[in-house]
Amino acid sequence: MSAAPAGPPIYLDADACPVKDETYRVAERYGLTVHVVANSVLNLPREPWIVRVVVGPELDAADDWIAARAGPGSIVLTADVPLAARCVKAGATVLAFTGKPFSEAGIGLALATRDLMQSLREAGTITGGPKPFSRADRSAFLSALDRAVNRILRDRPKPV
Repeated sequence: MSAAPAGPPIYLDADACPVKDETYRVAERYGLTVHVVANSVLNLPREPWIVRVVVGPELDAADDWIAARAGPGSIVLTADVPLAARCVKAGATVLAFTGKPFSEAGIGLALATRDLMQSLREAGTITGGPKPFSRADRSAFLSALDRAVNRILRDRPKPV
């Protein structure tokens, strides 16, 4: 009989992720497994708790892999709003790379904003793009991930 995992699995949407090292640091502290999901092979630390998942080159292959596994008690890290919406609907805790949580209450607005910005870009309107990733973003992400892990660990059923 295998032992139960120490805590929530983390599913990292790794293509263009600026917080891989921070994710590994938190996961190591709590003994968590990180599934690093990407469309191509990434250079990762060789740790038994870091699982490399290379999906096919198809559009949304990484999103589909993550969404199929996300649910209550898991953590999804992504900047992809449609993926975040799928995972929130499945009951997962979902964080953006800036530490901003995606929630049922706010995901509709996030999707609408994303769609509006995409329409403006397609129409040729210059939108300026996202602001550069900052130290404050990195710090906010670390704090949010730590809080999410602690909340899941605190709320999980106690062994009998």
